[in-house]
Amino acid sequence: MKIGNREFDTAHHTYVMGILNVTPDSFSDGGKWNTMDSALYHVEKMIEEGADIVDIGGESTRPGFVKITDEEEIQRVVPVIEALKARFDVPISLDTYKSRVAEAGIAAGADLINDIWGLQYCDDKGMADVIAKSGLPCCLMHNRSQAGYHDFMQEMAADLAAMLQIASKAGIPQDKIILDPGVGFGKSYENNLEVINCLEELKVFGCPILLGASRKSVIGLALDLPSDERVEGTLVTTVFGVIKGCSFVRVHDVKENVRAIRMAEAILGNVRA
Repeated sequence: MKIGNREFDTAHHTYVMGILNVTPDSFSDGGKWNTMDSALYHVEKMIEEGADIVDIGGESTRPGFVKITDEEEIQRVVPVIEALKARFDVPISLDTYKSRVAEAGIAAGADLINDIWGLQYCDDKGMADVIAKSGLPCCLMHNRSQAGYHDFMQEMAADLAAMLQIASKAGIPQDKIILDPGVGFGKSYENNLEVINCLEELKVFGCPILLGASRKSVIGLALDLPSDERVEGTLVTTVFGVIKGCSFVRVHDVKENVRAIRMAEAILGNVRA
């Protein structure tokens, strides 16, 4: 898969997407990187530590988050995208579920759209067309407004299939789609553990898989730890991702996760089915 100017061997390697939240209220690092200087410094550090992609988010999606306007989100992310493209040679992902924000981000130089509603946000039906028109790859995440399943994995698979149908109808090629099971979104604690343990089942769709479990509540609940003490738990989920065949992990702590991936791949012989 090509993202920006780089080819990713999604069949044989797990890559690191480093998180850059330019928000005041993200659950783990809100307010830390929401000035231009701090954002640039953080990205430079993540690249040095081995980040393969940088994912920029301008609106927190933590539980209970306050939605901001398209204009405010655009004002947060576009200058950062432009600055990063001018200074660094790294693919840039834009984390947004709003089509107008995606359009502005693409114009500013974003290389990938990361949509936490998988083209299905109820108040904005334009995302699929924006992505299709751009020709860019996208990451589509499984999400529901609330948890509640009779057969969790079967119903999640049906949701993902419906998402892929929307993408196909809009003209988004399947070889430009990454799927994200959406750990922490519309799922119970038990659902989150199950999907991490069953990630290989998602390979039936033929798309690369991204795992985004970094510092999330499933780790906090399992270990009874606050968000700033969940690195070790995150590393366990990353190693599970490697073993289960994930192509990407989206993380806050780049250095530690890069090292965990290298060790896991060394043990596995860097060969995946």
